[in-house]
Amino acid sequence: MRNASRVAFLLVATVAAGTLSPLQSAVNGALGSTVGDGNAAAVVSFGTGLLIMTAVVGVHRRWRARALRLPQLMRSGTLGWWNYLAGLCGAAVVLSEGVSVGSLGVAVFQISLICGLIISGVVCDRIGVTTAVPQLLSGVRILGAGLAVVATAVAISPNFHVPHAIFLAALPFGAGLLAGWQPAGNAAVARHSGSLIVAIAFNFLVGFVVLSAGLLIRLAVGTAHFRLPAVWWMYTGGALGLLSIGLMALLVRGLGLLLLGLASIAGQLLGSLLFNGVVPGTYASLHVVTVVGTVLALAAAGIAAIPARTTGHRAGAAR
Repeated sequence: MRNASRVAFLLVATVAAGTLSPLQSAVNGALGSTVGDGNAAAVVSFGTGLLIMTAVVGVHRRWRARALRLPQLMRSGTLGWWNYLAGLCGAAVVLSEGVSVGSLGVAVFQISLICGLIISGVVCDRIGVTTAVPQLLSGVRILGAGLAVVATAVAISPNFHVPHAIFLAALPFGAGLLAGWQPAGNAAVARHSGSLIVAIAFNFLVGFVVLSAGLLIRLAVGTAHFRLPAVWWMYTGGALGLLSIGLMALLVRGLGLLLLGLASIAGQLLGSLLFNGVVPGTYASLHVVTVVGTVLALAAAGIAAIPARTTGHRAGAAR
């Protein structure tokens, strides 16, 4: 009974922690609407996260020493260069927040993002990116991926009148597709550097450099502008992202990946409905089909999470 109560508490805590993601989307969306440039908003959000992580790594002698090993690992080829690109996945999510949340609203944005993540998870499980043993594409998991596409279409249907609505919804959907690689890349950097904290900090560094380079090029050719917002809470996007990562890292030990993933998605979807239009700059009408899309996305996540049979060769090796 005590164990059941503990699991129930952890599930509730994970759902609550999951609401940080749509809150971060709302903050970054408002930031993008205020500064008038999604790229600039993403640079501010990633920059605040990078400052926090630099301070965290810098004050800890062991983490600082492991961070300084990364250039050597890169030069020696010990760690494949593609593993350092995990930061681009987070950059894609934050960039899409700054560009599309103001027009689509938090709920539609989160549904599109989560559905992309579901499909990415199914594909990455199949090729063995996120699991030790690749899983076959069972009919059930294909159904979950297909339902995710349906959920996205249903959720964005009221926004078809918005200029470039499909493109705006495709941004978080595409970012979700890319995000399947992020845990694997971070895990590889953490394994070779000896610290997950260092991996997360490097993640922020890569994303910040790429986003800043893009903004500087656009500023040079006159297609962008940059100004800092005057409202303090618009600088909290990076901190919210880091808080979400930290809480999930703690909660996974008590729940495991499956329950953590489902409870986290439930929290994200619930939070997206709660925060939709609450934060200034992210006002969007909440339609019935948006709620339907939320339910479909949650069902898709549950179906896609059902384990499939492993491939014979790798399964035999695992035994």
